[in-house]
Amino acid sequence: MATVTSEQQKKLNLIVTVISIALPLVVAILFGVRLDINLPFNPHLLPMINAVLNGSSALMLIAALIAVKQKNIKMHSSLIYVAMGLSLVFLLLYVFYHIVTDSTKYGGDMGYVYYPILITHIILAAIQAPFVLFAFLYGYTGQIEKHKKLVKFSYPIWLYVCISGVICYLMISPYYTT
Repeated sequence: MATVTSEQQKKLNLIVTVISIALPLVVAILFGVRLDINLPFNPHLLPMINAVLNGSSALMLIAALIAVKQKNIKMHSSLIYVAMGLSLVFLLLYVFYHIVTDSTKYGGDMGYVYYPILITHIILAAIQAPFVLFAFLYGYTGQIEKHKKLVKFSYPIWLYVCISGVICYLMISPYYTT
């Protein structure tokens, strides 16, 4: 937990706000970029890696919840750092994958299940950044009441995004081209 002055808090709030606005915009712009490069590996392995990262993030979030319920704040903080790191690596690989490959179409007969999960996953993933980042910032700076209030909203969204990402991967993975 860091002790920050009012001025430092304002700067941190501004940084989180800028990242929260820029992140979905940059991702959206990068989706319009297509690079035709010859990779030394099959890029269709990346969604599986991303599913593992999402699943691992979900496990870290669940473990972090258990740790905080047991009043083990140090463990809780460590697990949240890991979840944040895994989510960052996921985001980088996710954008890279979509820059170097074409979109994969779902070819199964369970579209009535797949598409609602996918759509809610995408919408919540796009809007979760400010909630997660501010919750993290409040926890990091010791603003525990603000942290608790925001986490009641941000935690289930982040957890849903992680779990639904794995479900979407499992449903669409048979349709990836090699």
